[in-house]
Amino acid sequence: MANARSGSIHLFRLAGVDVFLHWSWFVVAAIELQTRQGRYSSLTWSALEYLALFLIVLTHEFGHSLACRQVGGTANRIVLWPLGGVAFVKPPQRPGATLWSIAAGPLVNVALLPVFYAALVMSRSMGWAETMPDAYHLVRAILWINLSLLVFNMLPIYPLDGGQILRSLLWFVLGRARSLMVATILGFIGVVGFFGLAVFSHSVWIGAIAVFMLLNCWGGLQHARGLLRLAKLPRRPGFACPSCRTAPPMGAYWTCGKCGQPFDTFATRGVCPHCAAQYLQTMCLDCQEQRPINDWIVDPYAGMGVVSASFPAR
Repeated sequence: MANARSGSIHLFRLAGVDVFLHWSWFVVAAIELQTRQGRYSSLTWSALEYLALFLIVLTHEFGHSLACRQVGGTANRIVLWPLGGVAFVKPPQRPGATLWSIAAGPLVNVALLPVFYAALVMSRSMGWAETMPDAYHLVRAILWINLSLLVFNMLPIYPLDGGQILRSLLWFVLGRARSLMVATILGFIGVVGFFGLAVFSHSVWIGAIAVFMLLNCWGGLQHARGLLRLAKLPRRPGFACPSCRTAPPMGAYWTCGKCGQPFDTFATRGVCPHCAAQYLQTMCLDCQEQRPINDWIVDPYAGMGVVSASFPAR
């Protein structure tokens, strides 16, 4: 069934993850199969090579998704498109959880390396290079596809996995906002290099990758600026997000879905002061998770106007 929002086709659901294939994949597949004709004796072997690329990318994205779930995050959709795959993961906003969610994808490729290398050595020892040259070239191509994807994804350029791993490591030292700022600035430098490589090699695909990276770097930069502004806001004592343990900001930063008026949900305990609409769930502005407002309370007397006093013993 076509997904109208992303222009993708729903393929299947596995382990709670919906896998989609973008329609443009078929167009690019047809072009790529034509370019591979000279490598094999028939088009079937070219199709098998392209299918192997599809499966390796899919396995890589499942690595991201399953790791994200392991740390308590949300991951329920993968979209495959001509330039690769995208796993829509939402790990808890902690550097360790984000690091594991991102690193698990390349680690899948690392785990596949000895498997594909052993297959190549076995095919060589059985004489496939002379008796079954198409099968031998396919095994060798799969090994190089997996290795190439690993090397490419580990480039420290945002939003590639390497750039996001670098951001997660910087998060431990610089914090969430500044780490993202540094990663995106380095990403812009990498984008310039990719555009230069695209011009030098006259490659449309490298140019398309550079555009994709540029758009993501720009979005990441804007997000980092928003996080920096959010971090400077005064925080309300006595409350903390159950997910990221961050105190909520003080002020009318929540909008009522009924009357559209902003209000401070922690000052009114989840009740809109304009129309009396009550909200059982409160969204954290830092990590976007929604939890019952009672779960936020770390001080039961927060916001109640209670004054504590000590009296001498009698």
